[in-house]
Amino acid sequence: MKNTIRFGAIAAASALVLAACASAPEDEPTSSETAGGTATEAPVETVDYKACMVSDQGGFDDASFNESAYDGLVRASEELGIETAEAESTAESDYGPNLQAQVDEGCDLIITVGFLLGDATSEAAAANPDVNFAIVDFGYEEPIENVKPLFFETDEAAFLAGYAAASASGTGTLGTFGGVNIPTVSIFMDGFLAGANHFNEETGGDVSVLGWDGAEGSFVGNFEDAPAGQNITQGFLDQGADIVMPVAGPVGLGAASAIQSAGDAWMIGVDSDWTESAPEYADIMFTSVLKQISNAVYDTIEASIDGFTNEPYVGTLENEGVGIADFAEGTVDDETLAAIEEIRAGIIAGEIEPSTAG
Repeated sequence: MKNTIRFGAIAAASALVLAACASAPEDEPTSSETAGGTATEAPVETVDYKACMVSDQGGFDDASFNESAYDGLVRASEELGIETAEAESTAESDYGPNLQAQVDEGCDLIITVGFLLGDATSEAAAANPDVNFAIVDFGYEEPIENVKPLFFETDEAAFLAGYAAASASGTGTLGTFGGVNIPTVSIFMDGFLAGANHFNEETGGDVSVLGWDGAEGSFVGNFEDAPAGQNITQGFLDQGADIVMPVAGPVGLGAASAIQSAGDAWMIGVDSDWTESAPEYADIMFTSVLKQISNAVYDTIEASIDGFTNEPYVGTLENEGVGIADFAEGTVDDETLAAIEEIRAGIIAGEIEPSTAG
């Protein structure tokens, strides 16, 4: 059984883009040029709607899922003309007060970021039935009328990364670890292991993965302790790992530091493309497993302006809600790239199970 709730027969539909502005008079500059010929932006029409966000304890500058979610909120403000507000959490004890602060702000939609806010979000939703909520990476066994879950089948993308890493490893040893042992973390690790296993099955390889065996693995216990991430990663490197995938938010910066210092290993980022979100480590990035949280947040806000629905959003390879970034130049050969495209199609078609449970 998978480490996250799967939804069958979900008809995911993209939200409609707002209508274009009316044409300018012929004797005046258009919205894309001024009288002097310089390109300008048409002003965004203001919409009477307020979207708000509460981070988990990693904060909005985690170079990971909180930051990606916040980028979606900022984009909505800029492109949809709505009002926004946010509250950054530094500890679990902040979740309830931060949610109440956003309710008091008069928010129409409050987006909470991460599995760890599951209980606090359901409590706030029950206490404020006239306020709508959305939560990244969490779902409820019994749907809540005013809460929309945003899910991402990241094992699908991590499977591709695991297969590619197994093909590129010079030592035959990979590593992965997590921040906290929760389903939205272990799903990455499980897909990564399954992808490496698939490489072994298809090619007769013997690549091993440190840090996750399909049921148990290595976890820091939080999303803040970068030195602990550095230590775990160094342990993997000492055991011969030459590609490591941390799934730990800011803790991954510690892993990146260890790998960069080693000088002979690669890192796989998660959530966002780390060549962009952590450019100081771009030289060691093999690829990144992408969770398009920013797009999901933006689309949810845009759709909710016209009418809120609690139908879950599920990001997959098929709808490009998850994916992988470009590989480092020269690390993956053409034969493997072709195999990865076939695997991608097989996952989308349901012919390949992207987890160890398959």
